[in-house]
Amino acid sequence: MARAQEAGHDVVVTENREACGPFLVVCEHASNRFPAAFGTLGLSPQARSAHIAWDPGALGVARRLAGLLDAPLVAAGVSRLVYDLNRPPHSAGAMTARSEDYDIPGNLRLGADERLRRTEAIYLPFHAHLRAEIARRLAAGLPPVIVAVHSFTPVWFGTPRAVEFGVIHDADPALALAVVAEAKARTRLDCRLNEPYSAADEVTHTLRLQATPYGLANVMLEIRNDLIATPEAEAAMAATLAPVLEAALAAADAPQMKKASH
Repeated sequence: MARAQEAGHDVVVTENREACGPFLVVCEHASNRFPAAFGTLGLSPQARSAHIAWDPGALGVARRLAGLLDAPLVAAGVSRLVYDLNRPPHSAGAMTARSEDYDIPGNLRLGADERLRRTEAIYLPFHAHLRAEIARRLAAGLPPVIVAVHSFTPVWFGTPRAVEFGVIHDADPALALAVVAEAKARTRLDCRLNEPYSAADEVTHTLRLQATPYGLANVMLEIRNDLIATPEAEAAMAATLAPVLEAALAAADAPQMKKASH
């Protein structure tokens, strides 16, 4: 069994680092922690536990997928309201002043110095750490398949969302298309391609930064969070999606599958 390891800084946590399967699981919105150095951003405890601060259920599913797939997991340790690790530093969404129907007082009128402080403290360490994990596996002859795990709300500005499982791609759609096909064949989930978000919504930064330059197969999974609201539901969803991902990788005939083995 692979050892769980934690990075020397608290903005990123790595687990199953010694895993040898073909996948590498990423969870950029895993945490709703607000480090003392950045305060609460003027938000109530209720707001800091809401979906605006993190992706509820995503870390639980990501951890279980990593275990089932014999994959390492790289997860965020800081709320996305302090810095959204799936956004580049020049994006307004990286330190958003408003999320859904919440104003974020601590992010209003941020100056360049504060944006740089957060970028250096959170964004750069996280993505450097993820890139290092990818490089280690490349050097070992195990080019990883990048799977980013997210969750989304069942209601968006008063409108219910029917989609239960969204599969998002950036430049390369091959693995995403295979995941959709396998999910429709193997599960009862309402699975849709590029819903409820797509690359046009600037949600594929991690894939574009970390996977595309190396030519790595990649996909972003979006799970409706009412379906993963308990630890039992997280485990059940991971058990459903793990064979979907394995079959999709085989169907997509990704180069990683030829080079990596358990």
